[in-house]
Amino acid sequence: MLISLILILLALLGTPLFAIIAAGALLGFYQNDVDLTVVAIEFYRLTDMSILLAIPLFTFAGYLLSESRAPQRLMRLTQALLGWLPGGLAMVSLTACALLTAFTGASGVTIVALGALLYPALMQAGYRENFSLGLITTSGSLGLLFAPSLPLILYGVIAQQMSVGRPFTIDELFLAGIMPGLLMLMLLSGWSYFQNRYLPLIKFTATEAWQAIKEARWEVPLPFVVLGGIYSGYFAVSEAAAVTTVYVLIVEVLIHREISLQNLPEIMRKAMVMVGGILVILGVSLASTNYMIDADVPGLLFGFVKEHISSQLTFLMALNIFLLILGTLLDIFAALVIMIPLLLPIAVGYGVDPVHLGIIFLANMQIGYFTPPVGMNLFIASYRFQRPMLQLYIATLPFFFILLLSVLIITYWPALTLGLASLR
Repeated sequence: MLISLILILLALLGTPLFAIIAAGALLGFYQNDVDLTVVAIEFYRLTDMSILLAIPLFTFAGYLLSESRAPQRLMRLTQALLGWLPGGLAMVSLTACALLTAFTGASGVTIVALGALLYPALMQAGYRENFSLGLITTSGSLGLLFAPSLPLILYGVIAQQMSVGRPFTIDELFLAGIMPGLLMLMLLSGWSYFQNRYLPLIKFTATEAWQAIKEARWEVPLPFVVLGGIYSGYFAVSEAAAVTTVYVLIVEVLIHREISLQNLPEIMRKAMVMVGGILVILGVSLASTNYMIDADVPGLLFGFVKEHISSQLTFLMALNIFLLILGTLLDIFAALVIMIPLLLPIAVGYGVDPVHLGIIFLANMQIGYFTPPVGMNLFIASYRFQRPMLQLYIATLPFFFILLLSVLIITYWPALTLGLASLR
């Protein structure tokens, strides 16, 4: 107990998360007279996971896209096609942010990359300031359920290593996220239409639409290449990541020439710093997971929960509340590696499908990014737009309740998540 309290205190004082997890695993193995080289062995096991090749490759591709003018081209394209709808510019913003977040895997990058473009455009079009701030702050994390989202891949890796519940593939996870992600986009689009139905519309012109399509002709095929290749079985997820990276590299460096060869090392450095952090945390968390399984921590925790919660419906409600709170306190990657080894066996014990749990987890964490008092998106948006936190709290409240409704639908309607995968 004393050691646990010391580790918690060190975490609160800002000690790196991987060090806390590693220390807990090492102390646990030491107390049970297990050779500490088991931690190094877990790191070595990472080299046998071919799926992990997708993480650095997709991350690098996402950073390349965010550093180029691809977000602006995507914005122009969606505005040309949807701007004539009531609330169309808001729908454009939601779509553009969701697509960029799906590739970068980090909502903060989306707010920084698209915020300077979207916020002035929304204000100039007559949207209210609080609506505009709430929309951008919220939509920065919308793409986490869409392939090739890094949190989706990471959840799959952790869950597959635990071998709890039925086996599934990363492809199945990608399919599972489509309908829940679209539900969130549709509900937010409906709210945008209702709130801004009296604003003047942007006239649709075939010329502007054609020019926007022509300008974005190299970016438009990218999602179809990635998802079509995976779901058709033409190539695996790791191969799709390699194809994506080479494609983006050629388009942004050689065709558009918006990223110089001199800037490539710096972009690669920023991307790999993020990847390095994820892999270090993943390595020590696998060791920690092995210790918890050996000590039957998930079993003991399941027994405790079972004493107080008897039904699956009540468990899912309690899970949503817990994950919403967790999302305000932890980064999504840290939450995945710490909590999935504990939550997955409990959820399976209540009859929750592992794929369904993954989508529930990420949907809740997505909301946690902008949930007061410490949601990360709130701080990023406050700094980016120079607005007080209280204003952002108020601005995001309607979006919070809409997405909370979508999370409840996702939670209690498993077919929404599992339907597409079952058709394969």
